[in-house]
Amino acid sequence: MELTNQTTVSEFLLLGLTDNPELQPLIFSLFLVIYLVTHLGNLLIILAVSSDSHLHTPMYFFLSSLSFNDICASTTTIPKMLVNIQTQDQSISYTGCLSQVSFVLIFGGLENCLLAVMAYDLYVAICHPLRYMVIMNPRRCVLLALLSLLITTVNALPHSLMALQLSFCRDLEIPHFFCELAQVIKLSCSDTLINSLLMHLGTSLFAGIPLSGIVFSYTQIVSSILRIPSVGGRYKAFSTCGSHFLVVSLFYGTGLSMYLSSAVNDSSIKNAVASVMYIVIPQMLNPFIYSLRNKEMKESLTHLITGKPSLL
Repeated sequence: MELTNQTTVSEFLLLGLTDNPELQPLIFSLFLVIYLVTHLGNLLIILAVSSDSHLHTPMYFFLSSLSFNDICASTTTIPKMLVNIQTQDQSISYTGCLSQVSFVLIFGGLENCLLAVMAYDLYVAICHPLRYMVIMNPRRCVLLALLSLLITTVNALPHSLMALQLSFCRDLEIPHFFCELAQVIKLSCSDTLINSLLMHLGTSLFAGIPLSGIVFSYTQIVSSILRIPSVGGRYKAFSTCGSHFLVVSLFYGTGLSMYLSSAVNDSSIKNAVASVMYIVIPQMLNPFIYSLRNKEMKESLTHLITGKPSLL
C-alpha cells in the first residue's frame, strides 16, 4: 500500500454505524434524542446539587462531577456524528480526529476514576461514619477530583503523542462513528508495536486499578453492613449503595461487552454498535439511575423543576 506521511493527511472518513442511506435519518433522530436527554439529565443533576444546600456533601459533589464528565464525554463524539449525517459528509480533519482520540481517553478514564472515588466515599461513610466528615473534607474531595483529572490527562498524553508520529496509508476510512484509538492505529502503515503495547497497558491499568478499588470498597461495605443488627439498618445501608452499584455495573458491563465483541467479532459494524453501548448509553442513563433511586435527589429535582419547596 502506498504510504502518506502524516503531515500530508488532511482528513479521515468516519463510516458511522451503517452505510444504508435509508437508516441515516433514524440514526440521526435517535442520537439527537440521546444527546439532548444526556445533557438535560446531567445538567439537572448539577443544578440540583448546586442549588440545594442539603446536597452539599461529598457524595453529591462527586455525582455532579460525574454528570459534568458525562456531558463532556457525549459532546466529544455525538455532535460530529450528527453533523456528518446531516451534511452527508463523512470527513473529520486530522487534527479533529486526534483531538477526539485524546478527549475520549481523558473522559473515559475520568469516568473510571470518579466511580472508584465514589466507591471510596461510600466505604468511608458506611465503614467509618464517625470520621466521615474528617476524612472526606471539602479540600480532600476537590483534591481527589483534580487528581483523577490529572491522572487521566497524563495517561492520554503519551497515546496522543505517539499517534502524532504515525504514517498512514491511502485508505483513511475509520469503520466507526468517532475516532477510536485502536481504529486509528489500524490505519497506520508504520510500525505500531509500541502504540499497541501502550494502548493495551493503559487499558489494563485504567480498567484494573479503579475496578480493584471498587471491588475492595464493596467487599468492606458488605462486610460492615452484614454486621448491622437491625434489618432496617441493613436495608438503608444497601439502599445508599444501590445507585452507585447500578452505575458501576452499567459502565463496566457495557465496557466488557464491547471488549468481548471486538475480540470475538471481525465485523466493524458490530464493534461500532457495541461501542455505542459503552460510550453513549451509560452517560444517558446515569441521571435516571441516581434520580429515581435517591429520595433526596428526587426531592431536589422536584423543587428545581416545579418550584415547590423541598420536604427535606
